[in-house]
Amino acid sequence: MLNAIDLLKTIPDPEIPVINIVELGMVRDVKMIADSEVEIVITPTYSACPAMFTIEQDIINIFHKHGIIAKVTTQIAPVWTTDWITDEAREKLHAYGIAPPEKGANKTHLEVPKKCPRCGSENTKQISRFGSTLCKASYQCNDCLEPFDYFKCH
Repeated sequence: MLNAIDLLKTIPDPEIPVINIVELGMVRDVKMIADSEVEIVITPTYSACPAMFTIEQDIINIFHKHGIIAKVTTQIAPVWTTDWITDEAREKLHAYGIAPPEKGANKTHLEVPKKCPRCGSENTKQISRFGSTLCKASYQCNDCLEPFDYFKCH
C-alpha cells in the first residue's frame, strides 16, 4: 500500500528546498477516495504565495507517477501558522541560515530579538520586513555582521 504522506515528504518547498511541504505544515489532510484516487488538502503559508501552483503541480505529478489521480484542495481557514512547522524543519532552516520562529510566536505578536543562525547572537536588527520571499524578512547580526533571513510569523 502506498503511503501518501511519505510521497508528500519528497516534495520540497520550491522557495526553501531544504524542507518539504509536510515539515512546513502545509499538508492539512490526506483523503483516500479510492485505490487510485486521493485528495490532498493544503494550506498556503501566505494567501498570495507564488509557489502554490508549483506545489500543486508537484503533488499531482508525484502521485501520477504511482498511477494515482491526485486532487489538490487549497484550504485557507484556519490560516497557516508557523506553529505548524515541525521541530525537524526548524532545525533544517537554522542549519540553512534562516532563523526560524519560536513556537507560539504567532500568539504573542511581540517583537523579540531574532537569533543569528550563524553565531547565535540576539544582537540583531531588521533590515527589511520583506525578504527574498513573502514568508521571510531580512535581518543583520550586529555582532558577526552577517545578513540572514527570518521566517516570518503572521
